[in-house]
Amino acid sequence: MATTTAAQRRQQARIEYDAFIKSCPTNQLLDRISDKWVSLIVSALADAGGPMRYSDLGRKIAGVSPKMLTQTLRSLERDGILSRTVTPSVPVRVDYELTPLGTNLSCLLTAVKDWAEHHIEEVVEARERYDASSEAS
Repeated sequence: MATTTAAQRRQQARIEYDAFIKSCPTNQLLDRISDKWVSLIVSALADAGGPMRYSDLGRKIAGVSPKMLTQTLRSLERDGILSRTVTPSVPVRVDYELTPLGTNLSCLLTAVKDWAEHHIEEVVEARERYDASSEAS
């Protein structure tokens, strides 16, 4: 069995974690966090500054189906981005809150959401120009 130097191990790690490679775990993570529901859920929890109930998230995020909200919350919990706390009561209370990892991610995703809100008019104008020039061709 050949031994490897620390530099060789670091080089191998760089190869293993290359987001441009489809099978790389970082590529899969980028796929997960680039989902619009992830972005909106993380941003909503960041804006809340504390825990939110499932129903509150559903009301805040227009258009998300209960099934998609549940699936996305589960995947974010699995990835360590949010925590789920069940309080036994009638009815049972379930709260979701960002973990430190999720809070760190929220800075990026909230910035993307804010960028979209601030630049949508420019994007719409660009689309209209593109569509008009495509039709003229």
